[in-house]
Amino acid sequence: MVTVELFTPEAPVKRRLELLAPAKNADYGIEAIRHGADAVYIGGPAFGARHNAGNSVEDIARLAEFAHRYHAQVFVALNTILMDDELDKAQKLIWRLYEAGVDALIVQDMGVLQFDLPPIALHASTQTDNRSPEKTVFLEQVGFSQVVLARELNIPQIRDIAASTKMKLEFFIHGALCVSYSGLCNLSHAYSNRSANRGECSQMCRLPCNLTTREGDVLAENQHLLSLKDNNQTDNLEALIDAGISSFKIEGRLKDITYLKNITAHYRQQLDAIMAKRDDVESISHGRCTFNFIPDPDKSFNRGKTDYFVNERTEAIEHFSSPKFIGEKVGRITEVGKDFIKIDTRESGKDIHFNNGDGLCFFVEHYETQRLSDDKLSGVRINRAEGNVLHLTEVPKDLKIGVMMFRNFDHKFEASLNKDSASRKMTVDMQFFDTDDGVGLTITDRHNISATVMLACDKAPANDQVKTAENLKKQFSKLGSSDFVLNKVNLLTQQMWFLPISVVNELRRDAVSALMTARVASYQRPERWVHDKTARFPQKALSFLSNVANEKAKSFYHQHGVIQIEDTYEKNNVLHDAPLMVTKHCLRYSFNLCPKEVEGIKADPMFLEVGKDKLKLIFDCHKCEMMIVGSNQLVKQ
Repeated sequence: MVTVELFTPEAPVKRRLELLAPAKNADYGIEAIRHGADAVYIGGPAFGARHNAGNSVEDIARLAEFAHRYHAQVFVALNTILMDDELDKAQKLIWRLYEAGVDALIVQDMGVLQFDLPPIALHASTQTDNRSPEKTVFLEQVGFSQVVLARELNIPQIRDIAASTKMKLEFFIHGALCVSYSGLCNLSHAYSNRSANRGECSQMCRLPCNLTTREGDVLAENQHLLSLKDNNQTDNLEALIDAGISSFKIEGRLKDITYLKNITAHYRQQLDAIMAKRDDVESISHGRCTFNFIPDPDKSFNRGKTDYFVNERTEAIEHFSSPKFIGEKVGRITEVGKDFIKIDTRESGKDIHFNNGDGLCFFVEHYETQRLSDDKLSGVRINRAEGNVLHLTEVPKDLKIGVMMFRNFDHKFEASLNKDSASRKMTVDMQFFDTDDGVGLTITDRHNISATVMLACDKAPANDQVKTAENLKKQFSKLGSSDFVLNKVNLLTQQMWFLPISVVNELRRDAVSALMTARVASYQRPERWVHDKTARFPQKALSFLSNVANEKAKSFYHQHGVIQIEDTYEKNNVLHDAPLMVTKHCLRYSFNLCPKEVEGIKADPMFLEVGKDKLKLIFDCHKCEMMIVGSNQLVKQ
């Protein structure tokens, strides 16, 4: 007799993808998970880069408890630089967050790695300026398991970094864009003593300013020259996956709840569609979402959209006309009446339906100069909509035939999002079986987590075996407001027994409760990676742009081979002309004055006039970067 053993190859390990959503507070975080987030990031009581988005440890614990039901994760942003007198408080807070169930910390200050830390995972904030394989390799060596890459990277650069590290790579896919490389902006501190690296950015980049040449020629006046369009990587998600991105991050810890629901749902659908056609990737958390609305990112706050530098430098990444939400283009005015306007929507390219209560806005054109000015952005509210005839409470005198209108508030859409707008369910199978003294029910989810409950009861054969089986299946499928939905139930009893409905319902409820307990018990938080204290930092000297603010951070860098370290800008020791911002956004390129694009042009400095202050623009064409340099007087203020 010959025995033949068949070799069955193991299924390849799938790469696990993570949709990461912002949470202003615990309730927002819960809604993000309901709408499809695999993880959320939230600010704690202190030391977060959004000063106005802090939360108590107790609320974060409540969020973590909810998230872990779906094996979703909670990250806390502890991503400001720390002063020496804050170190003890920060260390104590980290332990409290760990005990509250937090899965990872998002960190900028390397002094944190010198703390007595709990075994909590560490993520390198985008504020640590993560643009090169050398930097990411170092971060992995010192114990980070996830790194937030710079928004300015393109696909080949991301691919190179992915090839150099085992860390999970995180990338911003939606929301506001900081014009500066993250961590390399001191403009706010120079003007207002409010540091972006300390969570208090005053958003100087969104203010109107003038652009002049060295000879004094005015190239732009009263425009928002440092204000960018918003990030939207909808069309690049699969390319980012292939390049090595595993965590897809939505910006917006200060945005409202309708933005959070809409944008999270949009990217959940996009990623689900990609995973449905591929067998090499899967979601990191559990459950499938259904929505009571059609997600549309154009209907939530945005300044227009750009994919920034993912597909190399392109035109029109900036939004000079306004830093406000203009909304979706709906069409031009064709008729103006005493209390109404009529709009031709064909130019919008969409099937536009207006609602009572919609908000519209428009620019008042300066016909003499053909410029649009933000101080002339005006808005109206629709009192009553009759097709494309819109009745207004008052028709402003600037509403004229030919003016382009935008809708920045869709009343019907917003109303749908302010209701219960999503559910998240996990599919389960059930097995109903006999026990010695009654019956039992096993419930198993798609991840092979199961629970079994048994109930002692009298058993008598049912008169109608077929009808009893149908009724049992019907009762077991009534999972109602639980987190589960039934796929199938196998009735394995010797025969169908007559059981009171109350007994069947009790068995089902107990099984569902037991499965949820088992799911939470089976969840394992990620562990912190080992800190290799022999790793060498890629640089020997650090300028103030490296944001070293405390003695523990200095000790960390010295330990890893750095010899010379300047204090961070926030220490107010920089008394000379200094780069207040380093950015890949180039105003020479924006105004068709790029030496690489236009023959005979030189990259001479330009000047940015913000109010009464004059800042020098210096261009590094080799790196394709622009620096905003402040004067002595400005820096001393």
